[in-house]
Amino acid sequence: MLAGLPPQVGLYASILPPVIYAIMGTSRTLSVGPVSIAAIMVASVLSAPEISTLGSPISNAIILAAESGMILLLMSAFKMGMLVNFISHPVLTGFTSGAALLIIFSQIGPLLGLSDLSVCGISGDCYLNAFKTFRPTTAVFGLASVVGLLIFANPLSRFLQQFNLQKILITGICKSGPLFIVAIAAMISNSFGLDHDSQIKTIGTVPTGLPALRIQWINGENWRLLFTPALFIALIAYVESVAIAKVTANRRRQRINPNRELVALGASNIAASISGGMPVAGGFSRTMVNFSAGAVTQVSTLIAATMLGLSVIFFTDLFGSILKTSLAAVILVAIWPLVKLRPIITVWRYNRSDGLAEVSTFIGVLLVGIEQGLGIGILITLLSYLWRTSRPHIAVVGQVENTQHFRNIKRHSVKTWTNLIAIRVDENLTFANAACVEDFIHDQTANNRNIDHIVLIFTSISHIDSTGLEMLEHMVAALRSNHITLHLTEVKGPVMDDLQQTNLITTLAPGKIYFSTSEAIDNLAE
Repeated sequence: MLAGLPPQVGLYASILPPVIYAIMGTSRTLSVGPVSIAAIMVASVLSAPEISTLGSPISNAIILAAESGMILLLMSAFKMGMLVNFISHPVLTGFTSGAALLIIFSQIGPLLGLSDLSVCGISGDCYLNAFKTFRPTTAVFGLASVVGLLIFANPLSRFLQQFNLQKILITGICKSGPLFIVAIAAMISNSFGLDHDSQIKTIGTVPTGLPALRIQWINGENWRLLFTPALFIALIAYVESVAIAKVTANRRRQRINPNRELVALGASNIAASISGGMPVAGGFSRTMVNFSAGAVTQVSTLIAATMLGLSVIFFTDLFGSILKTSLAAVILVAIWPLVKLRPIITVWRYNRSDGLAEVSTFIGVLLVGIEQGLGIGILITLLSYLWRTSRPHIAVVGQVENTQHFRNIKRHSVKTWTNLIAIRVDENLTFANAACVEDFIHDQTANNRNIDHIVLIFTSISHIDSTGLEMLEHMVAALRSNHITLHLTEVKGPVMDDLQQTNLITTLAPGKIYFSTSEAIDNLAE
C-alpha cells in the first residue's frame, strides 16, 4: 500500500529474499522484507512524472529492486560498506522523521475513506474535493482499528501481567495485535456485507500461487532514470539493516560482518526482482518481534517464509476481504513512533551544525522529496565537517607546575617561557586548515623579539596531507628568516613514517623532533 503497488508484490518480496538472506547474512535474527521507509521511497519514485510514463509500476519496482541489489553487490566488491558512515545519525533521524510524516499523511486517505491526499500539494481545492469523498463507515472501522492497536500495545500487556503469564506468551499475544485487528475488521465487514456495496474498500483479488522466477527487468531507459533513486534506496536499506542487526547482535554478544551484509542484502534484492517483488531491507518491527519471541538462528525466518509461501498458495482468497482502512491503521500506529521531533531540538542545542543538517533533511524530505532531502542532509554534513576542520582548535600551552602536563594558557594557571612558545594543534594538518595554522603561528611570533623557538605539539595530529607538509616547509623557512627555530614533539608513528619520506626532517635543522614536550622544554626553555 505504501509503495502504491498491488498487495502480491509485497507478499512475493517476503518469501524468497528472506530465504536468501538467511543463507548468506551474518545476523541471526534480522528479518528481511519490505520495509516502510523503502516503500515510501519507492512510492515517491513511481509517482514521478518522468517515471510513471515508462512502463508499469510493478516493472519499475522490480527494476528498483534489481538495481539496488546490484549496487549493494558492487559496493561489497570494492569494500565500500564504510561509505554509509557519511550518512550521520542526525541526517538519518531527520530523514526518518520526515519520511514517517509522509507515510502518515499518505495513509489518512485510506483510513478515512478519502481520495488520495498525497497528490494535493498546497492546493486547498484539492483537499476540499478529497473530503467530499469522506466515508463514515470506513472512518469508523479505521479509527476503531487504531484504538484496538493502541490497546494491544501497552494496556493489554499490563493487564496480562496480572495473571503471571510467561513473558514470551504476553509478547506473542500483544505483537499479534495487527493480525487480530485486521482479521476481526474483515470478518465484521464481510458479515454485514459492507464490502459488497462499496461502503468500504478491501484489498481485492490477490493472485493465487507463487510467482514464476524470471528476469523481466532489462530496459535501458528505465534503468538510467531509476539508477539514482535505486542508489538512495540501497544506501538506506543497508544503513537501516545493519543498524538493526547490530542492536540485536550486541544484546547477545554476537558480531555483524558489514561487507557480508552488503552481499546478503544485495542478493536478497536480486531475488526480490527475479520473484516479482519490490526492494527489501531489514525491518525493525519484524526483527524485534523475531528477537523478542526467542529466535536464535535464521531458522525462524525460514519457517516464516515457508508459512507465507503456503498462505500464498492456499489462502489468498482470505486476503481479498482485508480492509484497506485496517491496514492504514496498522501503518499509522507502527510509523508514529518514528516521528522524533524532540531529538531535533536536543541536537540543535548541542551542536548547531548537526542540528542544521537534521532540520534541513527533515524539511527537505517534506518539501522537495525523499532523495533530495537526504542528499541535502549529506551535503550539509560534509560542508559542516569541512568548515570545522578548516577552523581547528589551536592552543598556546604552558606547563602545569611540578608535572609533565601541558594545558591551554587561557584555561589553566600554567608556567610559560620568555624564549619559546609551545603550540598544540587539535586537528590533522590538511588543505582545509593549513593556512589557518600558519596564520596562528605568525600571529604568535609577530612583534615578539624574545622568541627563539616554536614547539609544535603533534599529540592530536594523525595525518598530514601534501598541503599541510608544504605549509610546514614554508613555516620553517619563514621562522628561520626571523631567527626562530621550529621544533616538533610527540609525533605519532604513522606520521613520522610519512615525514621520513620527505625533506622536512632535513630542512627542520637545527630544529629537532623531540619524543615528548617536557623533553623539548627542558632543552630549550630559559
